Amino acid sequence: MNFLEAEFVQGFMRMADDGWNQGWHERNGGNLSYRVKPEEVEAVKDNFEIKQWQPVGTTVPALAGEYFLVTGSGKYFRNVMIKPEDSFCMIELDEKGENYRIVWGLVNGGRPTSELPSHLMNHEVKKLATDGKYRVIYHAHPANVIALTFVLPLKDEVFTRELWEMATECPVVFPDGIGVVPWMVPGGREIAVATSKLMKEYDVAVWAHHGMFAAGEDFDLTFGLMHTVEKSAEIYVKVMSMRPDKLQTITPEDFKNLAKDFKVTLPERFLYVK
Repeated sequence: MNFLEAEFVQGFMRMADDGWNQGWHERNGGNLSYRVKPEEVEAVKDNFEIKQWQPVGTTVPALAGEYFLVTGSGKYFRNVMIKPEDSFCMIELDEKGENYRIVWGLVNGGRPTSELPSHLMNHEVKKLATDGKYRVIYHAHPANVIALTFVLPLKDEVFTRELWEMATECPVVFPDGIGVVPWMVPGGREIAVATSKLMKEYDVAVWAHHGMFAAGEDFDLTFGLMHTVEKSAEIYVKVMSMRPDKLQTITPEDFKNLAKDFKVTLPERFLYVK
């Protein structure tokens, strides 16, 4: 099978293009990764051109020997559909989860996203926490979420509660809440560790003054999660631009009724009385 015709590759490309069209990926901003299923690897392995091993920058033993689709460092999401071979790659991890090698893509040189340690550490956390069901990690720069990191306290409880209140579907889409990482230099192990700790509890992590990470089982669920959180943030920005307070909102008791009807569990610490 031609690599670019594989369904999982097409899904990866579509998600990248959807993110670009939302305006979440200025210049070379953001990155996307997908943990490839064994049968998907088998279907495209005839296309492989294997390159040299390189250090990951962290150790992820639970991902040893696995393959990932990953956007390239310095590459533009807007080019994924028109220059896929130059924009992303498939990588293989070694038997210790310490090194990677490119097996397809980045034909004009380059390396996987500089956020590769964050992506792989989050993949490892989610693989272990969900019996392997989660396969997508997505980092984008949605403007409204970033704006809120300048005006809201950088606390999980505050971000979760305010964004839950903006649309009734929100506590159903992300019932576990949202984690917040204070500002850190991106691309290194420190921010990767901080994010992966939050991902043990949440599917969404906000990076202060930078962007957002989302995790999910497939491309649709992960993109939909990012989209829902950003739309909620947009509503919050609009509400606060109209007046400094809310005349009415969804109450803790309302949330409990919603949780009962939709059969989700909402942590009590987010249902505080204001």
